[in-house]
Amino acid sequence: MQHLPLKLIAVLKKSFGHCAIVLVFFSAIISLQAQNERNADFDSVLQKVENAWPKNYTEIHSIFSGFVSDSVIMKRLAVKASDAHSLEVESYAFNKLGEIYRNKSLYDAALKAHQKAEVLAKSANNIGLEVISLNMMGVVYRRMDFIKPALDYHKKALDIAKTVKNPSEELMLSIAVSQNSMGNIYLTLKQYDLAIDQFEKSLVIENQLGNKLGLAINYHNLGYADEAKGLLDLALKNYERSLNYNEQIDSEVGRVICYNSIGQVYIKQKKFEDAKAIIEKGLEKAIKLGDQYYISYAYINLGWVQQELQMDDLAEINLKKGLEVSGTYGLKTSTVDAYKHLSELYRKKHDYKASLEHYEKAVELEKTIFTERNMQYVSDIIIQYENEAKTNQIIQLANENELVRSKLQRNQTIFWAALFILAIVAGIMIAINRNRQLSHEKQILTLEQDMLRSQMNPHFIFNSLNSIKLYIINNEKENAVYYLNKFSKFIRKILIASTEKEISLEDELDTMQLYMNIENIRFSNEINFTIDVEPGINTSIIKVPSLILQPFLENALWHGLSSKKEDKQIQLRVYKENNDFVNISITDNGIGRKASEVINDGRVLKSKSVGLAITKARLANFSKRFTNDYKMDIDDLYDAKERPIGTRVVVHIPIRSNKLKSA
Repeated sequence: MQHLPLKLIAVLKKSFGHCAIVLVFFSAIISLQAQNERNADFDSVLQKVENAWPKNYTEIHSIFSGFVSDSVIMKRLAVKASDAHSLEVESYAFNKLGEIYRNKSLYDAALKAHQKAEVLAKSANNIGLEVISLNMMGVVYRRMDFIKPALDYHKKALDIAKTVKNPSEELMLSIAVSQNSMGNIYLTLKQYDLAIDQFEKSLVIENQLGNKLGLAINYHNLGYADEAKGLLDLALKNYERSLNYNEQIDSEVGRVICYNSIGQVYIKQKKFEDAKAIIEKGLEKAIKLGDQYYISYAYINLGWVQQELQMDDLAEINLKKGLEVSGTYGLKTSTVDAYKHLSELYRKKHDYKASLEHYEKAVELEKTIFTERNMQYVSDIIIQYENEAKTNQIIQLANENELVRSKLQRNQTIFWAALFILAIVAGIMIAINRNRQLSHEKQILTLEQDMLRSQMNPHFIFNSLNSIKLYIINNEKENAVYYLNKFSKFIRKILIASTEKEISLEDELDTMQLYMNIENIRFSNEINFTIDVEPGINTSIIKVPSLILQPFLENALWHGLSSKKEDKQIQLRVYKENNDFVNISITDNGIGRKASEVINDGRVLKSKSVGLAITKARLANFSKRFTNDYKMDIDDLYDAKERPIGTRVVVHIPIRSNKLKSA
C-alpha cells in the first residue's frame, strides 16, 4: 500500500470507500508483477549476450524484439550497451525508443533518439543501422508534415543504401522503406503517378522478402493514391488487401489505418452507414492504442460521415474533437482536414461567415505544407456569403421593372403597339439570320477550340510544371531552368499556332521537338526521339494544319511506350512518294495496339483518344481546299515470329495546288 500516493488513497477512500483502494492496489500489484517479469526475462537475455554482443541488425532484433514496445527496458538496454561499448545495440535501442515516442506523438523526443542512433551507427561504421536511423527521422518529419526534411532524409537513406553492391536482407528492407516513404511524400505533394511508381518498386522488394508488414503498408498507400485519382473501386480493393496482411500479422495499428481508409471510400461511395460502422470500430481501437495521430483522423472521419447522415450536432462535436487532438500534437494535415469539414458543415448551416473563417484557416495552414492551392472553394463561399444581399437587390429591381412595364402597357396606343410588334418581328428575323451565320462559324471555331484544348491539356501542363517543381525541390537548378525554358517556348508556340489555321511544316516539327523534350521529363529522358526529313523537301514552304502531329506523338507515348521498360524510341519521318502528297510517318517500338487495349480495358477509368478524332476532322476540313483528300494509315508492326514490335502511323497530307475541288 505504501507504493500508492497518499493523496490518491485519501481521495479514493473518501469517494468510493475501501473497495476502490483495494482495486487500485491489486491493479498496481499486477502491473508491477508484469514489469518485474519482463525485467527478469530481459536480465536473462542480457546474460546470454554479455560476452558477445551482436553487431548485425537482424541478429540484434531477433534477440531483443520481445521488448521493443517497453520504453523502460529500451532505456536499460541503451545504458547496458553503452557500458559494454556495443555501439550497434545502443543504436538499435535508441531507434526503438524513437519509434515508441513517435507513436505517442512525442516528436521532439523521437527525433533526438533517432539522431543519437544515427551518430552511434556512424561511429560503428554500420551502414544498415545508419540507413534505418535516417529513414526513421524521415518518418517523424513526415508525421509532422515537414515535407522538405522528410524527403531529404529518405533520399539520403536511399542513396547510402544503394552504395552497397550486395545489400543484405535488412538493407533491402530499408531501401523498400525509403521508397515507400518517398512515395508518401509525393502523395502529400499530389504527385500521384510518382508516388505509385515508388510504391510499386517497394512492393517488388517486399514480395521478394515475404515481408507482410511491408506489403500491408504499400498496398494501403497504393489505395490512397487510387482514391486520390478517383479510382474508388481499385482503392477499396487495395485497402482490403492491406487489411488482410494486417490481420495475418495481427497489427492493431494496421487495422486502425485500414478501417479509417475504407470508411473514407465508403463515404465517397455514399455507403454512409457502412462507413460509420467501420470508422467507429477504428476509433475504438485507436483510443486503446493511444496513438494521437490516428485518434485525430478517426474523430474527423466520424464527424464527416455524421455530417453526411444529417447528424450535424454530433458531427460538429467529433470534428472539434479531432481538431483539438491534431492541434495539440501539431498534426497539420489532419488539422487542415478538420477545418475543411467544419467549413463545409457551417456552409450547410448557412453560416457562411464561420465557413469562410474555417476554410481560410485551412488554406493558411496548408501553405506551410505546400504552396499550390486551389482557391475555387473559398471563392464559392465568398459568393454565397454575399449572395443574400445581391439577391434582395435583384428582387427589388425586378419589382420596379415590373411596375414600369405595366404602366407602359396601359398607356400604349394601338399605333405604338403595332410598331412594337413590327419591331419584334424584324428583330426575330435578324436574330434568326444572324444565328445561322453564328452556327456555321461555331462549327469551325469549336473544332479549333477542341484542338487547342487538347494541346493545352491542364493535366499535361500540371504534370509538366510539377516535374519542373521536383527539380527545384531536389535543388537541380540547371535541369529546372533548362526544362522551364523549353516549357515556356512550347506554350508560346501553342498560343501562336492557335491564332493560325495552318503553319509551315518546319514550325510544326520544331514545336513537336519541344513537346517531346517536355514529355520526356516524365519518362526520365528514356525516349530516343528523332526527326528525319528526306533531302529535297523544303519544309518551310509546305503548309499543314497547326499542331496536327501532337495527338499521334501523344498516343505513341502513352499507349505505346508508357508500359515498356526500356529501349523506347519514336521516329518521325518526312518524305514524298509523289507530287500530290507529303508523307509524315511516326513509328514507335512500343507494345502495340492490342496490348495497349488490354491494359486500357483492365483499368477502372478507360482513356479515349479524343485528340485523334479532332485531328481527323481538322484534316478533312483542311483538305477541302485541295485537289486530293488526306489519307491516314495505322499499321501494327511485327517481327519474324509475329510478335508486336511497335506501331506506325502515316499521314498523307495534300500539297497546295491551284486546282480546287469543284463545288
